Amino acid sequence: MRDNLSKNFIDVEEYPALGEIESRCVNIVAKLFNAPLNDKENALGVSTVGSSEAIILGVLAAKRRWQNARRAAGKSVEKPNLVMNAAVQVCWEKAARYLEVEERYWYCKPGQYAADPKELVNLVDENTILVCAIIGTTYTGEYEDVATINDLLEAKNKKEGLNVQIHVDAASGGFVAPFVKPDLKWDFRNSLVCSINTSGHKYGLAYAGVGYLVFRDKSFLPDEIVFTVNYLGSPQISFTLNFSKSAVQVIGSYYQMLRLGKNGFKAIMSNLTQTADYLAQTIESIDDGKRFQMISKTSGNGLPLVAWQLKQGAAKWDEFALVRILRQRGWIVPAYTMAPHCDGMKLVRVVVREDFSRSRCESLIKDLKAAIKTLDEMPDAVLEHHKKAAEKPHHERKHQNETHIKHHEKHSLQGKHGKTHAVC
Repeated sequence: MRDNLSKNFIDVEEYPALGEIESRCVNIVAKLFNAPLNDKENALGVSTVGSSEAIILGVLAAKRRWQNARRAAGKSVEKPNLVMNAAVQVCWEKAARYLEVEERYWYCKPGQYAADPKELVNLVDENTILVCAIIGTTYTGEYEDVATINDLLEAKNKKEGLNVQIHVDAASGGFVAPFVKPDLKWDFRNSLVCSINTSGHKYGLAYAGVGYLVFRDKSFLPDEIVFTVNYLGSPQISFTLNFSKSAVQVIGSYYQMLRLGKNGFKAIMSNLTQTADYLAQTIESIDDGKRFQMISKTSGNGLPLVAWQLKQGAAKWDEFALVRILRQRGWIVPAYTMAPHCDGMKLVRVVVREDFSRSRCESLIKDLKAAIKTLDEMPDAVLEHHKKAAEKPHHERKHQNETHIKHHEKHSLQGKHGKTHAVC
């Protein structure tokens, strides 16, 4: 990667191997997602800087397809909309607003955080350009029921004369579900899934800055968003938002695919799932199960992610106070409020990554129990200070956080863990 840092990825005339490496990566991802390809056919897709670029490209292609079909039928191209769960990652909101598409949301409910397929499809009308389904939601790590969404949407398309397709956001789950839950029908095995994005980093195990977008076939990529240029020495096709970028991320991604293979990824993802299950079961059993309620799914029914909340009346402190004490012990664990319409529900989340070993998991559990004991013994006045600090706007806390982080880094380097543990 160091040797290729200075190479411009787009210049395939000067560095032809880069184009071949990207093509191989796209084909590997497409086959992993069961794209309908024959042995001699190359997949249609592209590497991106990350999932945000991939999602914006997917929405742009869908909007242009919808506009072309509407114009051909002599209909208005005003007010296109995008149907999705309100728990989508912020890049979906960016895509909708940047491309001037109405955001049409299914809202989470207490106890239900993955979109209800029937209610989601009910939001679809003649102005819908795309339905988004998520494999690994940001908040709880759940897999949405793509197969049921597909069947319901297929029936609605037939009944109302529509042609609405599905884009699967597999930014987090694209490199997990195929290995942990291979029989889960979420990908191109569904007839209306026209495009899928995934992240080459996160569980793709490469350095941050690489994603992939794959289309079912050429009919889903309108010609007008594909550009041909020849000023780099030979004609080449481009349909990315970003033109120049370093070659290193795609090279790193390709290296991991070759090095690990299917068996390697399966071993890693299965291990992460087992660690997440162990962590979830242990947290849920603290104080005989009277303290915490688990929100995330376990046993491979979602990402290796553990999200939990305090049970009502279980403590005089809240989730934000808990993570502040964990931070003092060297753990960066997020507490956050749930998606809209969930009554300000608070959660704590741990994403189990490849470097989060079982022994490190045991250390987190030990420190979590110590943090609970510290908070239980803390005077009410101090707890109130923690609560007010957590409620401060971000810009008011910035200087305080910068000072705290410097102290925290010093403490972490000298502490028992030996380094800071960032748990996304």
